[in-house]
Amino acid sequence: MADFFSTPIGTFVIILAQCLAVLGFVMISLLFLVYGDRKIWAAVQMRRGPNVVGTFGILQSVADALKYVVKEVVIPAGSDKAVFILAPMISFVMSMIAWAVIPFSDGWVLSDINVAILYVFAISSLEVYGVIMGGWASNSKYPFLGSLRSAAQMISYEVSIGLIIIGVIISTGSMNFGHIVEAQDTGWGFFGWYWLPHFPMVFLFFISALAETNRPPFDLPEAESELVAGYQVEYSATPFLLFMAGEYIAIFLMCALTSLLFFGGWLSPIPGLPDGALWMVGKMAFFFFIFAMVKAITPRYRYDQLMRLGWKVFLPFSLVWVVFVSFAAKFGWFWGIFARWTTGG
Repeated sequence: MADFFSTPIGTFVIILAQCLAVLGFVMISLLFLVYGDRKIWAAVQMRRGPNVVGTFGILQSVADALKYVVKEVVIPAGSDKAVFILAPMISFVMSMIAWAVIPFSDGWVLSDINVAILYVFAISSLEVYGVIMGGWASNSKYPFLGSLRSAAQMISYEVSIGLIIIGVIISTGSMNFGHIVEAQDTGWGFFGWYWLPHFPMVFLFFISALAETNRPPFDLPEAESELVAGYQVEYSATPFLLFMAGEYIAIFLMCALTSLLFFGGWLSPIPGLPDGALWMVGKMAFFFFIFAMVKAITPRYRYDQLMRLGWKVFLPFSLVWVVFVSFAAKFGWFWGIFARWTTGG
């Protein structure tokens, strides 16, 4: 058996099994994410939420998915049919393949590449094409306006996210997620992670992640009051399911990035406790809870407020922070907490 796995076919089988394991984890998590999102929203509004299908309504997400799968796919007569079908597939596939470089524990990663952050940025930049194609191919004004909003919004906040991550890269000296987590393993537990030296950027990153994934209060591309659900208003059945799945997977990816960049990834918050993938998954679940709470308790921004926040507040603040971190790392300010090249690089 060992000889088989050393052959090209055996290597292919191992890689395929690893891909299926990550795919299975993300898709099973997706069911619980939708269920948790609805339950949290219901609790804030003092109502029950899903509570019929399965124990405590836990199978409601499965029932909803099956409902969308068996429904008839309706394609508008005036739409570009090929692009109309391709758009949700791009949105779903791009959100999935970004997980190839996300480590869940030391060595638990599909592709441990040295430019993992650039890979994630490239994939997230391509996700916007699914939204633009969906809005344009629908041949309707409301979806098209929603897709234009989404494109402008995602590009605006990707700039801020990029500058924030540059600060972490400067501190670590590496774009590999594993090295970034190793640089936070200082023996101080929770207080050795990057959230402390990069404290202001944690909030900017989280708010930018909300805008990047079209989550409330920045869900302007899907604003029901103006755009009747925006770029996906003409979609139904499985294509709509793919759009929704891609959106939630992108949110979960942002939770993973927050954990890796600022909160130690799979590291234990208490020195002496063993590290492991359970810490990583627990942190991701916690940040998704924060995502869900923001959705439940915050009002929607106006679009001009959203653009002003991105370009006139987040962009200059994150740019100034990059300059500050560069000097702090170069000259060893603050006891060298901004320069961890020996551990992370």
